[in-house]
Amino acid sequence: MKFSKLLFSGVIAATALAASTGAMAQQKLLPAQSEILFVSQQMGVPVEGRFKKFDAQISFDPVKPASSKMAFTIDLASATLGAPESDSELPKAAWFNTARFPQATFHSSSVKALGAGKFEVSGRLGIKGSVQNLVVPVALTQSGAITTASGAFTLKRLAFKIGENEWADTTMVADDVQVKFKLSLSGVGKF
Repeated sequence: MKFSKLLFSGVIAATALAASTGAMAQQKLLPAQSEILFVSQQMGVPVEGRFKKFDAQISFDPVKPASSKMAFTIDLASATLGAPESDSELPKAAWFNTARFPQATFHSSSVKALGAGKFEVSGRLGIKGSVQNLVVPVALTQSGAITTASGAFTLKRLAFKIGENEWADTTMVADDVQVKFKLSLSGVGKF
């Protein structure tokens, strides 16, 4: 009898936990409707590239953003500048070194609400064996069942050893790289 009560209590507790986290567990990135771009300056001329493959694990609560967690992985070999000769250079050791470092990662450490659908996501960005703290401004909009998270931030490519040796010269390729993103998500509650 005691075992039955214990089992019943366990099932009730598990059901309650699943119900309370169910909405967040169903949150998904919609890659076909999302994009991650990067813009660098080469000899003063802006050059835009994009990552074609990336994924995210998201547990975002717009009502309690402090309890939210996000983790992103980007397939660095999917980077493209839109020109075959440039694209063949990006995976090489001087740039992304994808043979040794196939992915860039971001793991959030905190999410802070700023009001009016704006948030500040702090975390750690890892690229090519280097990890840096990062604060990312994010704006959320909703249309039906889709939530779009968009924003931009600037990183220093040399802090991540992107463009080594002769490419470390910032008169050829600027150190600042702007990263812009638009991520479409399903399963995010109303805010």
